[in-house]
This record gives sequence, structure tokens and C-alpha cells, in this order.
Amino acid sequence: METGTIASWTLKEGDEFSAGDVLCSIETDKATVDFEAQDDGVLARILRDGSAAQELPVGTPVCVVVEEADDVAAFADFVIENEENESLATPSPDTGSKSTPESSATTPSNRTVSEEFVLMPSARHLSHSKGVDATGLVGTGKGGRVTKGDVLKALDLGTPMPPLKTTVAPIKVAPTSQTEPQPVSIADLADLPLPNIETDSAFDDITNNNMRKVIARRLTEAKSQIPHYYTSMEIELDNLLSLRKSLVKNHDVKVSVNDLIIRSSALALRDVPEVNASFDPKTSQVSMHDSIDISVAVSTPSGLITPIIPSTDRLGLASISSSMRDLAGRARDGKLQPHEYQGGTFCISNLGMFGIDEFSAVINPPQAAILAVGGGTARVVPTPWIDGATEQEPPRIRTIMTARLSADRRVVDEASAGLFLSAFKHYLSKPELLIL
Repeated sequence: METGTIASWTLKEGDEFSAGDVLCSIETDKATVDFEAQDDGVLARILRDGSAAQELPVGTPVCVVVEEADDVAAFADFVIENEENESLATPSPDTGSKSTPESSATTPSNRTVSEEFVLMPSARHLSHSKGVDATGLVGTGKGGRVTKGDVLKALDLGTPMPPLKTTVAPIKVAPTSQTEPQPVSIADLADLPLPNIETDSAFDDITNNNMRKVIARRLTEAKSQIPHYYTSMEIELDNLLSLRKSLVKNHDVKVSVNDLIIRSSALALRDVPEVNASFDPKTSQVSMHDSIDISVAVSTPSGLITPIIPSTDRLGLASISSSMRDLAGRARDGKLQPHEYQGGTFCISNLGMFGIDEFSAVINPPQAAILAVGGGTARVVPTPWIDGATEQEPPRIRTIMTARLSADRRVVDEASAGLFLSAFKHYLSKPELLIL
């Protein structure tokens, strides 16, 4: 966490509080957390509120707290010293002196070339692009010609230059009358009435919250700085779906497909530990993790968050299911603690419940890989041809899921990615291994 936004103040100035009371709610990059008081006291002055409480760096003073209520009045007009100094140090637009720019109305005395050739080609292009007439400047070129450097210096010093007089050349047409065509000035065109275009549809401007800003920044950095590559595999889910029905019918245990995917990923990471790693860009070192802590992407009203299931490979299906329900519920309510979403060694993003067949996920640094899981779709699967058989087995209809691994090439090579997906498919194809 580098910055935070004060969403709301629970107390107002002059209110007393005890240790453990919530002073305000702070919106971080992942969740909204309560700022609790460490000792008893009185809130004497709120220094940051409203628009002044947006994206404050860590360590910024936000309020003044006193021990006795009699001391509140002493801080009624308290202002942070740095802000006060900044306001006093702001110069008035009338203060200071500037040298009077050289007038462009007079012709420089050192000029020996005609007015037509006074501007060098580069100076002419620059002045025309700025819409100013630079012929009145004192040129440093041969014969007093104005160079590009003279124009740049005049622009930096704020030397006044008259606007460029631009005219539209008249079009030569066959004369129909004795009236000669007159050139049209750009200034005349500026007075032409413009049609007022109104749109029928209404819209609302919604300010992006701090979480979405941080997500956008981090994903942009990850996509541009991490060498992504992708490996995909199709997996049959029919045996997995049969196991789910059997657990509900015979043992009254309800687990989701996502719970089974998390369990399979944890066992696959245990078999292929090269994927359960992270990369430190500061030291260019790869860290292999002993603990398998899987982060699972959860959609919340304020943005995406990835709560962590610690030691996932040591948990059974029932424990994974209950942990996931608890973390997802508190994530949507913004009640997760920082240690519950910061860290993790591997990430899973499942969009199958939204009808997505397949997609590519962006790696969440410093993790080295993320698994993108789509939904299961019914497909016709051909059966192998058996030579000599009098009757061939007809094609079958199977539920197929596509899993795509996005990996950091600095950490995970193609062979390790293939081994991980093969192990992942093995556990999902034989789901009875998941309950051992």
C-alpha cells in the first residue's frame, strides 16, 4: 500500500473515543479498512476530508488527537505547517520583474536581406506551426536572417509576436461579372454560426475508485514488463461432475467445480514446484516457495480482489469450500484483512460461471503464473477406430473445459508449464484422487 483515500469519518471534531473505536474508514487499493484508535482521547481537528482526502501517501497526517476535551479549542484553526508554507511561498502574479520583451514592430538594424527571405526554412515552418509572425525578430543568421533557434528562444522568453496573417487564395473561375473575387480571412470564418448538436442519450460520469486505479496501473505494468507466454489444454469434466453428484447424494457434501479446480491446482503445484515461484525484478532472483498459497480472483462492486487460501495443498475439499465461501463473502463486503489478500504464490481466475469458454489472464506480480479457467461446454468427441472390429463405437458427447496458463518466461519454461497442465488434467480426469 502506497496511498489511501479516507472514505468517511465515523467521528466529528470534539467527539471522545476509546481504544478500539473506529475513527474513519480508509479505502486502500484492495479493500476498505477501519482505522481504529490505539488509546483513549478526543478528536480535536480533522485535517483531511472530502476532496482533500483523496489518494494520500502513507504517513500523511489526517487528524489531531488530544487527551483532554479542554485542549480541543487550541486546535480550532490548526493548519499543517507544510501547507501553510506552500501558500505563503506562492508568488503573486504581479510580483517580480521581467525584462520588457523586444518589440517586434521595428525592423532590426542588422538585417541586409529582403523581407521575403528573412526566415530560414526551419524557422518559417516552426513559426507557421505556432501561428505567429517571426519576421520582426532580431536574427542571428547571416545577413540578419531569423533561425529556428531565434524562434525557440523568443517562444521561451515570451517575446510578443503578431499573429500570422493567413488568407485563402481566391479560386480562379470564369468571370461572370465585373466584380473581382476578394480573399477570405480566417478571422471572418471564426464568426460563422456553428450548429448546436444535441444527443438524446444521457450519461453519468463516475469517478474511478482507488482500487480500480491501482488495478489498472499494476496490470499495465505487468503486461508491459513481464514476458508472458500462454499454454492451453482441454480437459473432460464428466468424471468430475459425477463425483460432485455422488458427494451430495451419498455424503451430503456440496463442493463447487471451482473448489475441485483449486484442489487440483494445489496438487499439480506440489508435483511441479517450478510453477510455484515468484520473481524479484530488483534482484533478478527467482524464489521457490515451500508453501502453496493459492489466490483466487473474486469480483466485488469496487473491483477485483484475490483472497488467499494458505497451505492449499494440505486442505481437503470441505475445508477449501468453506474457506472460499468465507473469503469471497467478506471480500464482497470489503471486510478482508491485508494479510488475507496480499501475497500468494499462484493465482486462479475462473470465468466459467459467466459463460466464458476460454480467455487469457494477466499475471499478478510477483507471482510467476496464473491459471485462466473457462466454462465446460458439451462437444462431440470421436472414438478411436479399431481395426478388425465388426462394429465401431459411436462418438460420445463430453463436457470439455479449456484451461490456459499464463506464465512468466523468466521463471517458468515451456516444459514446466506443460508438466503442470498435464498434472492438472490428470487430477481433474481422476477426481477420486482429490479426496485422498
